[in-house]
Amino acid sequence: MNNHKIQPASKLGSLFESFKLGNLKIKNRIVMAPMTRAFSPRGVPGPDVAGYYRRRAENGVGLIITEGTLINDPAATNNPNIPNFHGEEALKGWANVAKEVHQAGGLIMPQLWHIGTDRKVGAIPNPEELPIGPSGLDLATGEKVNEPMSQERIDAVVAAYAQAAADAKRIGFDGIELHGAHGYLIDQFFWEKTNQRTDSYGGDLVKRTRFAAEIIAACRRAVGPDFPILLRISQWKSSDYEAKLAANPDELAQFLAPLVEAGVDVFHCSTRRFWEPEFAGSELNFAGWVKKLTGKPTITVGSVGLDNEFLSSFRGEHAGTANVDTLIDKLNDREFDLVAVGRALLVDSAWAAKVRDGRIDELKPFTPEALRSLS
Repeated sequence: MNNHKIQPASKLGSLFESFKLGNLKIKNRIVMAPMTRAFSPRGVPGPDVAGYYRRRAENGVGLIITEGTLINDPAATNNPNIPNFHGEEALKGWANVAKEVHQAGGLIMPQLWHIGTDRKVGAIPNPEELPIGPSGLDLATGEKVNEPMSQERIDAVVAAYAQAAADAKRIGFDGIELHGAHGYLIDQFFWEKTNQRTDSYGGDLVKRTRFAAEIIAACRRAVGPDFPILLRISQWKSSDYEAKLAANPDELAQFLAPLVEAGVDVFHCSTRRFWEPEFAGSELNFAGWVKKLTGKPTITVGSVGLDNEFLSSFRGEHAGTANVDTLIDKLNDREFDLVAVGRALLVDSAWAAKVRDGRIDELKPFTPEALRSLS
């Protein structure tokens, strides 16, 4: 993948085709991936956050998925600057974000998030709150940090997701994404290492989907049949890059079926490198397999627009702009439907416009300095 140039814009036609998602028409296949920015003091997104997202819409991004936004649970976060998606002031801020993006011709969905036991004991802004998870186990160490979530707490969290979904629709968003990846709360129920329950929320991989399925179904009831619900999933976890929920396509099919039945419209399939096959014996990536097994639209993501893996830039090896030959081939083959761009769009608000217009030499490489401001 390294040391190539992006194809001329004339060969990128499929990346700029429109896509119909229910009643939504997405003007191209480019999605802004959710990326935590933590520039919302006291959890309230201000005009700078609205401007940040608006600039991506102005420059041709088809669909924006916001950074993770917190549902109404006191243990949802470990950072007071991560935006809430509850409370009058925060929701007013998000309504303004949606308005700005729509005025610029874009579409936008909030990613709804709870970090579960990725939160450390004593973390602010609610230091008195213990982390919560299916079995109360620390994500990285496996040590017990709390009792397993009670049925009452599970029901409250499900209700909080549903309320956030209803609020997203009410204040003008175009859909929602549920963060069920990377070892956060929903994914902690999926993963055997963090879910050792023996009740109806634990057991085999299918049984471990119950919590997510209840959230999806509750959100569907809250928003009705025509409001898109996206679910972000991953095999890898932030504490274990080699983790696998499903070891083969049969297991993946079993895992996905209850989530489809619950009401997922699109699966956002997170990998660290989109070009890598998910299972031996097939060139399909994770998004390709999920689409094949469910028939649902999928979003691929993982180092799109970059040469190197995520951590390389932090080792002083600045990630350059990558070729997208493989990406376009897979998109042309309808292996997946949409392409999420993360760091390349974080550092360069005009990434989509530059690629569309063939201004490849103007693309900005990602560096860690980009994380220090909302450009």
